[in-house]
Amino acid sequence: MNGPANVAGVETAALALVGVIRSFEEGEHELQVLRGIDFAIQPGEMVALVAPSGTGKSTLLHIAGLLEHPDGGDVYIGGRNCSDLSDEERTAIRRHDVGFVYQFHHLLPEFTALENIMMPQMIAGLAKGEAATRAQELLEYMRMGPRGSHRPSELSGGEQQRVAVARAVANAPRVLLLDEPTGNLDPETAHYVFEALKALVRASGVATLFATHNMELAAQMDRCVTLRDGHIAELALPGR
Repeated sequence: MNGPANVAGVETAALALVGVIRSFEEGEHELQVLRGIDFAIQPGEMVALVAPSGTGKSTLLHIAGLLEHPDGGDVYIGGRNCSDLSDEERTAIRRHDVGFVYQFHHLLPEFTALENIMMPQMIAGLAKGEAATRAQELLEYMRMGPRGSHRPSELSGGEQQRVAVARAVANAPRVLLLDEPTGNLDPETAHYVFEALKALVRASGVATLFATHNMELAAQMDRCVTLRDGHIAELALPGR
């Protein structure tokens, strides 16, 4: 296994990947997607991941979120090496320390916006009343307060994604992973959702990795990285 000294800031990072390797069988050949990823995100930092389709963005997010095992290397969350943990331990970390938001909101259609945000909290053991209070606070923060009693089908695309963001941070995770969360939204709505997300990140201190093709949004984050030949590379942000 690789040591944390391989990557600067691992000790204080909310998320760190050290020497992460991942490959897939493609017919008779092996396709190397990640060839030694060294990467860290500090608490409260927003990092954009901008790269063409097929370069391994989703694979990187899945490994970072402990949904997928790398072939080599280590994943640290909150300074803890998660590489050799059991499936049960990995599930517990995902439940408490990692939030996910995808391009499609994946809200449960039979529940209201409020109930969708309550669900992960109650699964984590919070009492129903406390979960409802926390969910309503998040709805207010996302400027969705009056919409809590509405089901997903009664909400606009931008509203659905704001509920998805609120649900992802309901358990106060260390790390928030977003895979093209504004990809299905028009530019104005995407900007509105992003501004609400950014305010939430700044207030909560959650470390955020945001995969996107939208360079206007990427330019508003603290750093921007890409994937080149299976490695992480820093991108210069416009105007900096």
